[in-house]
Amino acid sequence: MKRVLLAALIAVAAGCGPRQVEVRTAAPAPAQNALQVTNGLGQAINVYVTYNGNDQFIQQVRANTALRLPVTGVPAGATVTVKAVTIDGTRTYSVPNVILNGTYNFSVP
Repeated sequence: MKRVLLAALIAVAAGCGPRQVEVRTAAPAPAQNALQVTNGLGQAINVYVTYNGNDQFIQQVRANTALRLPVTGVPAGATVTVKAVTIDGTRTYSVPNVILNGTYNFSVP
């Protein structure tokens, strides 16, 4: 009985001893592509990015508003066309051959 009790005490004491801990920081997050859109029109616009021939809807921006819109699904350094279409569909504003790397400023009109 004494041996069992002694073994239990030794096991408990060993479990309570100091432990080595390794602390690491996370890998840096990749830079996120974004559009800084300024809509100076009196109506809302729908903002698109055309990548590999496909229009990707980003977000609608209200009249007289500036927003930072994240662009997902497009790799950094990709060449895209940034496009805005008025909510009534009568006007389109676009900028071709934009190299999307970080934040791109896009003002309408």
